[in-house]
Amino acid sequence: MVSLWGFMLLVALLAAQRLWELRRSRRNEIRMREKGGFERFPEHYRVLVALHVSWFAAMLAEVWYFRTAPPLWLVIAAFSGLAAGQTLRYFAIRTLAERWSTRIYVVPDAPLIKHGIYRFVRHPNYLGVILEIASVPLLHAAYGTAVVFSLANLILLRHRIRLEELALDEIWLCKNQF
Repeated sequence: MVSLWGFMLLVALLAAQRLWELRRSRRNEIRMREKGGFERFPEHYRVLVALHVSWFAAMLAEVWYFRTAPPLWLVIAAFSGLAAGQTLRYFAIRTLAERWSTRIYVVPDAPLIKHGIYRFVRHPNYLGVILEIASVPLLHAAYGTAVVFSLANLILLRHRIRLEELALDEIWLCKNQF
C-alpha cells in the first residue's frame, strides 16, 4: 500500500518532473526557432496547462480529504500504468530530442521522425500522459480525479492531436504516411 505521505511525495516528484520538462521544452523551442521552426495553434496551450495543474490539485485534495486505501490489486495496476506511462513519455522525449516540446512546433526542413518509439506508436507521449492521469490518482483511491480528468484529458488530447496532425500536414504533406 502507498502511505498518504508516500503518495504526496510521489506527486511532488511528478510535479518536479513536469517543471523540468517545461524547462527542457523552452530550451528546445529556442533551438527550433533558431532553425526556422515556429509554433502552431498556441491558443489551446493554456487549457492544457490548466488541466494538468488542476489534476495535481484535485488529486491531492481528494486523497487528503477521503484518505481511502485502495485494494492491493488496484495499487499494482496503477503502478504498472504509471511505469508504462513514464516509459512511453521518456522514449518520446528521448527520440524527439531537441524537437520535443510541450507546445506544437514545426521545423519546415526537418525530417519527420519515424524511428524509435515512433515506429510503433504515433503519439507515445500522449499515450503515456493518458496512462499517468488515469493511474496516479488510483494509487491512493482518488477515483473521482481519475475519471473526471481522464475524460477531460481525452477530450483535449483529441483536439490537440488533430492540431498536430494538421501542422504536420501543412509542413510535410505527410498525411496517411503511417
